[in-house]
Amino acid sequence: MSHTVLEMLASKWVYLVVGALKPGRRRYGELQRKVEGITPKMLTQTLRILERDGLVRREIFPVIPPRVEYELTDLGRNLSDLLNQIRVWAERHAPEIRDSRAQSLAGGDEPAEFRA
Repeated sequence: MSHTVLEMLASKWVYLVVGALKPGRRRYGELQRKVEGITPKMLTQTLRILERDGLVRREIFPVIPPRVEYELTDLGRNLSDLLNQIRVWAERHAPEIRDSRAQSLAGGDEPAEFRA
């Protein structure tokens, strides 16, 4: 079961949508503007996955036109905190990783699947 959760978490869109919802409730259009580069189809799929997995709550308001808002659940907020820790780690260690990549490229150690 953990591998299916890890697959979901590996999606950059999950990471970005959860981050966009961290400050609080947002409407679909707000999310689309906040998450640069996401297509409407991918945003809808990502929100459905997050809702299915109990990370996002969707509320539909009975008005015309219908208004829908999304927010993180307690579980989603917990995940958001973890993803923030990963972001901080990545920012802290990005120079080391960049240097290591440069050394690897300079030495011709790059595996074939990573060559452009």
